[in-house]
Amino acid sequence: MQVKIESTKDNLLLKRKEVGFTIMQGSKEKTPERLEVRKALAIEMKLGDDVVFIKKMRTKTGTNITQGIANVYQTVEQAKLVEPEYIIKRNSPEKPKEEAAA
Repeated sequence: MQVKIESTKDNLLLKRKEVGFTIMQGSKEKTPERLEVRKALAIEMKLGDDVVFIKKMRTKTGTNITQGIANVYQTVEQAKLVEPEYIIKRNSPEKPKEEAAA
């Protein structure tokens, strides 16, 4: 999996960078998981993965190319103030516990 940052835009009001990225995966590889992409983007930008939040990812039909948008915050606290709760849950490593049906 190769990550290439296509665009960055500074959003000073929300204290974040809005990043457009492209992922090239091998011909036999599946679409990478959100957490893998989050770590790869953090490494590419030389940051901790706790301030990177993947907003959207989409694989082009019939190709090995995935395009996406991520928000990179200055601090974790700022991210928790701005990001919606469902985006924070999507980017958290722990899975929600499913209740067993009785």
